[in-house]
Parts: sequence; structure tokens; C-alpha cells
Amino acid sequence: MTDLETRVAPPHAPLLRRAVVALLGYAAVRALGLAVLAVWSAARGKSAHTLLTARWDSLWYTRVAELGYGYEVRLPNGDVHSNLAFFPLLPWLERLLHAVTPLSYADAGFVVSLLGSLAAAAGIYAVAERVYGARAGICAVLLWAVLPVGVVQSMAYSESLFTALAAWSLYALLTGRWVSAGVLAALAGLTRPVGVAVVAAVWTAGVVSFVRERGAERTPGALPSLYAPRRRRALGMLLAPLGAAAYVLWVGHRTGKGPLGYLDVQAGWRNGFDGGYAFARFVADKFTSFPSALAGLGLIVGVALLIWLYVTGVRERQPIELLVYTGVVLALALCASSYFGSKPRLLMPAFPVLLPLARALAGQRDFRSALVTAGLAVVAAVYGAFWLNGSGPP
Repeated sequence: MTDLETRVAPPHAPLLRRAVVALLGYAAVRALGLAVLAVWSAARGKSAHTLLTARWDSLWYTRVAELGYGYEVRLPNGDVHSNLAFFPLLPWLERLLHAVTPLSYADAGFVVSLLGSLAAAAGIYAVAERVYGARAGICAVLLWAVLPVGVVQSMAYSESLFTALAAWSLYALLTGRWVSAGVLAALAGLTRPVGVAVVAAVWTAGVVSFVRERGAERTPGALPSLYAPRRRRALGMLLAPLGAAAYVLWVGHRTGKGPLGYLDVQAGWRNGFDGGYAFARFVADKFTSFPSALAGLGLIVGVALLIWLYVTGVRERQPIELLVYTGVVLALALCASSYFGSKPRLLMPAFPVLLPLARALAGQRDFRSALVTAGLAVVAAVYGAFWLNGSGPP
């Protein structure tokens, strides 16, 4: 057992009952964001419903749900945008909900996203409470809700669904539920490519637990093992990569390009992993003129803040599964050559970076914490409405 695993004693009340305050606060923030979006969109003659359910990636997901895979768009520059780039769990859920309710595919995606965001908020609370206590759990949920791009949590996108699966898988690891962690990791792997971060967390936690257990067994006079039975750990580790592996291999088979066929699909979207070179050039290009230089400076400050928060988590000795998961999410988001406007939403699942901030906010007086959170909620609501009515998330 690590220090942080025993730092906070688990309360006796049921988890969801303990999370009620956090969930109510989260719902209030999201309701504010949707209300501001509705008013802003109406003032500009646009439909908030369309912005949330029928633009950008939402259209690709609903097309998969309705017609299946095989659709692609060929651009004048030769790029091929194939819907095989979109993992299947969200479209499957859209299709299922459409089949059992009067909802359209788009509205089904919206409902899945709303429910997924609540499940994600509960999972974030569970993880943060386990590590830092109940007050930090509430603050972590509210900080995730008031992210500048938090409106994506209410869109028919896969970020909320993925974050829910990732958070609950991490919580299962923290509480020794290895099979549950593996199943949830497999489902996360069917949701987004970044599901490999959850798989990495499960495998790292499993290997570390085996090593520690072996060391404890060799120590004279050591107490009996407190770890889960080895078979359950091994089963959880075996289950974790099945979702991502199954879809990637299926895409390779369908395209006829073998196990790496999915990489070719992503290349058609100009997505790849270059270690951050393209992003660094994008930032550097911002300094060619004065107005854009401010945006470049903001990007540098934002990346530096993320790195500082991650390093703070390391110094605070967060559980290894959280550090591995967060590190992989950050690396994939910041070091990919994908469209740079997408990076803020790609970073959204990296919720453990918020835990040091949540811990600091939890140490403040209730009035001050509420004032800070309310202010951030208003800013996020206004920015979300402005963003979706402008360039929006690609």
C-alpha cells in the first residue's frame, strides 16, 4: 500500500450519497453554461441545439450510428477523412438509445453525453476523495466543470463518456477492484484512441503491485498480503487492452493494411505523433506579429501550467496509476500533430492535473471557494457560448 492509498480513510456512507453536493454543483455549472449558450445563440440567430448535437465531430458520430462505417470525404488537397477514425462505443450507444426511445441519433448522442458527464463528475469525485478527502473531491468536480472548454462536456462528443470510464477505472484500481478496472479500461479503449492511457495505468499498477507483493513475501515477519488475488489482477490486466486492440485490428483488417491500418486512417486526418514538433512550430509562428504573439504567450503559459501541475502531483506522491494515466493523456494531446484548435478538449480527460488545485481550493474558507468557483463558472459559460458560436471545437 502506498502512503496516499491510506492517507484518507474511506467514509462509511455510500459513495453516491457522499457525491451529492459535488453532482449538484456540477449540474448547476453545466445548466448555467447551457442557458448562456441558448441566449447567446438566439441573439445571433443560431440554434444552440444544433451547435451541441449536429456540428463538427457530432455529425461523424451520428453518421456512424445511423449508417455504420465506410463513409469518407476526399478533400481537394488529397487528404481522406474516413469515419473509421471515430471509435465505436458512442455510436453504439446512440444507436441503442435511438432504438428504444423516440430520440433521433443526434439527440441520443446529446443524452449520452449528459449522462456521461454526470458519471464522469461522480468518478472524479470518487478519485479525488480517495486521494485528498471529500472537500477536495467537491472542488475537483467543480474545477473540471468550469474549464474554459467545459461546454464540450454537454456536446454529443465522446469526451464525457471517455472521462467517466477512465475515472471509474482509476477508482477501481485505487480500491483494488482489478476486474472492474480492466473492463472499464477496455470500454474506454472502445471510446477514444487515448484509451491507451487507461490501459497503461492498469498495467503499471498491476506490475507495481506484483513487484511490491513479491518483495513483501520475501521480507521476514511480513504481514500477509493485502493485495487482491493474483488471478484477479492478471485478469484485469488482460481485459484492459482488449477494446482498443479489437477496434484497431478490425480497422486494419477492413482497410487491408494490417495491424497498423488505423495509423493510415489517422494520417488521412493529418493526425500523428511527432513529439510536439508541429505544436512547437505552431506556437512559434504566433510570434511573427504582435496581436498573435499574445496568443502564443498564452499557449506557453498554459503548457507550463499543465507541466507544473503534473510535477506537483508527482511531488505530492499521487498514486502511480493517476500519474501514468495523466502523463499519457498529456503526451498524446500535446505531442500530436493534430489540429491545434482541438488540443484544449483533448486535454479535458486529464482531470488528475486539477487535483493539486482542488486540494488548495479545499483549504480555503467556504465563502472564498464558492466565490472563486462562481466567478470561473460565469467566465466558462460566456467563453463556451462565444466559442461555439465562433470557430468552435473541431
